[in-house]
Amino acid sequence: MSADVLKSNLNAMGKKFNNMELTGKGPSSLYQEKSKAIHLQVPSNKPVASTSNKPIHPSKQGTFAVPSHGPPSRLTHTKTNVEDKENAGISRKEGHPNTQGTGVPPPSKKEKKDKKEKKDPSSIWSLADFDIGKPLGKGKFGNVYLAREKKSKFIVALKVLFKSQLQKSNVEHQLRREIEIQSHLRHTNILRLYGYFYDETRVYLILEYAPRGELYKELTKNEKFDEKRTANYISQLAAALLYCHEKKVIHRDIKPENLLLSLKGEIKIADFGWSVHAPSSKRSTLCGTLDYLPPEMIEGKMHDEKVDLWSLGILCYEFLVGKPPFEAEGHNETYIRISKGDVRYPSHVSPGARDLIGRLLQKDPKKRLPLDKVLIHPWIVNNTMQQTSTVTETSTKQS
Repeated sequence: MSADVLKSNLNAMGKKFNNMELTGKGPSSLYQEKSKAIHLQVPSNKPVASTSNKPIHPSKQGTFAVPSHGPPSRLTHTKTNVEDKENAGISRKEGHPNTQGTGVPPPSKKEKKDKKEKKDPSSIWSLADFDIGKPLGKGKFGNVYLAREKKSKFIVALKVLFKSQLQKSNVEHQLRREIEIQSHLRHTNILRLYGYFYDETRVYLILEYAPRGELYKELTKNEKFDEKRTANYISQLAAALLYCHEKKVIHRDIKPENLLLSLKGEIKIADFGWSVHAPSSKRSTLCGTLDYLPPEMIEGKMHDEKVDLWSLGILCYEFLVGKPPFEAEGHNETYIRISKGDVRYPSHVSPGARDLIGRLLQKDPKKRLPLDKVLIHPWIVNNTMQQTSTVTETSTKQS
């Protein structure tokens, strides 16, 4: 790319970033693009928990023991609006799919209404169904609390989002998309979204609880990770992203702030705010976090699922070094370094790690190492095998 063209692109990107709001690092850290608001429709007869943006008050049970059993069926069988949309496209000529050709009459209007009310998440859940515990985190749009479902005693994380804040930033459509995508994903390394409900002032997301918290805090505390730990995390992320891509979901914002750790220390991808379901088309939206943006995004080109491969390479570098590879003082300097692929490795990074990172941080998206190849890369295999052997030896000694 010529200097003039790059300069033109950087100026265009600068103008676009000036129209965005950049928040600090944290669980909700992302670029919020100003776009047309899609207001959440709430029936007027819904109970109002509060008319202000004050946090909800914890109940007397501030901390809860994490149960060993899985979520109750009431949580796992909660359906979201995307399923209703898929089941709604039946013409009168086709008839009802469960009754056509059987002599059984189609459901009455009352039966359809009752069925619709049962599927409405707001009629299934309310804040009264949960004991509220300690705060787990605070974001731009609300707070996350430890919570316990009263009937089953199952522990969850309850994300409470203020509608006024969502509407102010015009990101209601983003929340809708996040709910529709995350609620349908089932993978060990992806945080479960069990369901959601809402009242006049708030939207509540019922999420899987990750007891060890944010990976970003763990990385900050340790400054960097060793190669075995890094390889283990990258292997888990590659498996989760491979699953997402098979479902035609692009995450587009993989970074430490959006990753949580389970009780056993497993990675959980936790934030799908910038994700998109794209079965066939490429995307053009500039989104994600600056240090993780691939060249095709900063140059204003179309992008696809291979943006996640770039982010995986950035993460691998950051885990080993303690900072992203293209970090610079200003936006323009970062853009230029990304566009040039200017990666500088400290001496402690091994040749195997450099090879994997280099194969992922290819400027041409088509040349980036596919996720299934990441899982069998020699550096990944050698380090994850050593990790498994250590765990096995420890278990044998304890027994």
